[in-house]
Parts: sequence; structure tokens; C-alpha cells
Amino acid sequence: MATRNEEQTGNPAQAARELEWTQLMLAAIEGDQQAYHRLLASLAPALRGMARRGFERVGLGNAEIEDVVQETLLAIHLKRATWDRTRSLGPWVTAIARYKLVDSLRRRGRSADIRIEDLADTLADGAASEGAVHHDAEKMLGTLNDRQQEIIRAVSIDGKPVRDVAKKLGMTEVAVRVSLHRSLKLLAERYRDG
Repeated sequence: MATRNEEQTGNPAQAARELEWTQLMLAAIEGDQQAYHRLLASLAPALRGMARRGFERVGLGNAEIEDVVQETLLAIHLKRATWDRTRSLGPWVTAIARYKLVDSLRRRGRSADIRIEDLADTLADGAASEGAVHHDAEKMLGTLNDRQQEIIRAVSIDGKPVRDVAKKLGMTEVAVRVSLHRSLKLLAERYRDG
């Protein structure tokens, strides 16, 4: 008999991976930091593959894959309270990754279409948890310098194009991208270190 995850994915290996992710996230929410580290380590390669395929579908290279991966991991961290614990983690992660890919494409001046049916079951919105998530995000961002905070807020949170942020800050687009990537990486390291 097929498990719920197998029925949803049609792939036993993928179903097993998503079940492991779900179990790791549940443990992480209960405070198991090792489980959270294992979850992030397991998600990163899958997110890279999703981002790579997304960029390939629209004929773009792989220049922003790591940015999409880091932004997705940060969003997973910040929005983890909105995940419905009764559902598999995989579709929720996939939805976040799609949003971050679309954000990246928009910043590059490209458009992307996403079927709303693909997202309907994954969009949970809890008003009570949003305050805690916002506080958590602000606390994490507060560990960065002002320039890093401004770049992350503009690009990752507000979805502004890199070229607009670069112009506003008097930087090159490459410098903004490098700063964004380094800042997201620093946030991830600081989170892992507690």
C-alpha cells in the first residue's frame, strides 16, 4: 500500500525524502538544532536543482542559483510557523522555492507563470504567527550592518530589482548581488551558530 507521500509524488524515493524532511522540521520546531541543520543540508541540493531547472526553462544561465537557494532557506526559516504540520513539508518548500525563483526572474526583467492550483494547499496564513515571524526576522537582520540590512530588505523582502537597488545605493549590480549573497550566507551561519 502506498504512503500518503508516495500517492502525492508518485515516486517512492521522493516520498521518503519528503517524509524525512517533514520529520526533521517537526523535530526542529520542537527545538532540535541538529535536526534543523540536517534539514537545511538536505534541502539545499534539492533547492539548487529546482532553481537550475527553473532558470533553464526560461533560457537563463545559473548565475543566481545560489541567491535563490539562500533566499529560499531564509524564507523557510522565517516562515516556518506558517507550515501546516499535518501536511508534508515538500510541497510547502517547493512553493517557497517557486516564489523565490519568480522573484529572481522579475528582478531580471523576466516574467514567469505559476498555476495557482500548485500553491493553493501550501499557503497557510496565521495572523498570530506572523508577529513572531516578523520579530524573528528583525532580530536576525539586526545582526547585520546597515548596508547589508538595506540590501536584504530591498531585494529579498521587498522584491526590488537589483539594478534599482544598485542605483539607489550607488553600487554596481554585481556588488549588490555579491553583498546580498554574502549577507544571506552570514545570516544562515549566524542562525546555525545560535
